[in-house]
Amino acid sequence: MRPENTAAAIAARRDQTRRKLDQVATAIGQLRRERHRLTVRAIAQRADVSATFLYENTEARALVQNAVTDSRSRHDRQAQAQHDQVEATWRERALNAEAELTRTQKEVLAQRQRIGELMGQVRDFDQMVPGESLQALTSENATLKQRVQQLTREHRTLQERLEGARSNLRFAEKRITALEVEILEATGNTPAAR
Repeated sequence: MRPENTAAAIAARRDQTRRKLDQVATAIGQLRRERHRLTVRAIAQRADVSATFLYENTEARALVQNAVTDSRSRHDRQAQAQHDQVEATWRERALNAEAELTRTQKEVLAQRQRIGELMGQVRDFDQMVPGESLQALTSENATLKQRVQQLTREHRTLQERLEGARSNLRFAEKRITALEVEILEATGNTPAAR
């Protein structure tokens, strides 16, 4: 082969490689804009080049590695933000349930004290007051007992909600931990490698 033919072949090869690199860069930009997952296969398909080209050409390999690394770190930030949001929501629910439970317990205690005072008054009046006043006090006592029962039921319901919120929080934390492990394994950053 003559030297000018060789030079022309080399120039054509360089042009072809440059076009492929431009296609790869364009494909990466399109996949980012469309929020698709950046993988070697997806980039190769979109750029209409072979995966072998992406692995063997150093410039193409660098473009792909940078894009995939950037995509993973962006995905990690999004996953962390979602994790923080879910955790904050469950923490807020648990705190609200605990606050409501505390308020209900105080209310039940206050009602029980009030019932005790009224029972003492009923005993006192029973000895001193005629039957009609005794019936009114007995009726009020029955009403207060019903209120205590209602507050006890509300207390039990809030206690169950609190347990449910705590259980959901534990489940969410386990799931988030599992997802973080999957992310670390997918990025090649296993806990043992650290």
